[in-house]
Amino acid sequence: MITVALPKGALLTESIELLQSIGLDFSAFLNPANRQLQIFDPTYTAKALLVRTQDVPVYVEYGQAQLGIVGYDVLREKQPQVAHLVDLQFGRCRMSVAVKKSSPYRSAIELPLYGRVASKFVHCAHEYFQTLDLEVEIVPLYGSVELGPITSMSEAIVDLVATGRTLQENGLIEIEVLFESTARLIAHPLSYRLNQDDLHGAIEQLRSRVGDRLILNK
Repeated sequence: MITVALPKGALLTESIELLQSIGLDFSAFLNPANRQLQIFDPTYTAKALLVRTQDVPVYVEYGQAQLGIVGYDVLREKQPQVAHLVDLQFGRCRMSVAVKKSSPYRSAIELPLYGRVASKFVHCAHEYFQTLDLEVEIVPLYGSVELGPITSMSEAIVDLVATGRTLQENGLIEIEVLFESTARLIAHPLSYRLNQDDLHGAIEQLRSRVGDRLILNK
């Protein structure tokens, strides 16, 4: 039986719709009255775990789930030992550097040496500023990172941006994009190599559905 780790939050609905397109129904997770964290497909050929987005690659890496759906941003931040299989082409957003509109900085390289950058994506931020050869202090924040520049605790933030509305409403602007992020299908490496429970068949079906969607959207 295949186990799939599904992310709570923004990616959940489209993840479930994609799995439904290959005959796996985990739509019970979308029922607000449901409190289950593990459910079986009605055919009992697969089950799904509902976990925090950041925990999806952990469940897959440790083999509690053979497949998982998670944002590329999480994979870049966590760097788990998992097989990266398919770009699912939804949940599109970007990892960006942002500052206050009133800030004099209009590119990341202009930020001051040893300045502060607030982020919940500590690894991504550190890696990016290393590529610029710019020494900054990364301030870990796991709530509203926009408050960093607003309160003058930091000169900038590194955070995910989808529409940009939250930045705009808090008087911030993007000055750089580190990378684009979309939902990705990942697998436990050994399970994938051994093709346990016909993983390859399910993966190829998902890959085909993603291809069909891209054609329809052209």
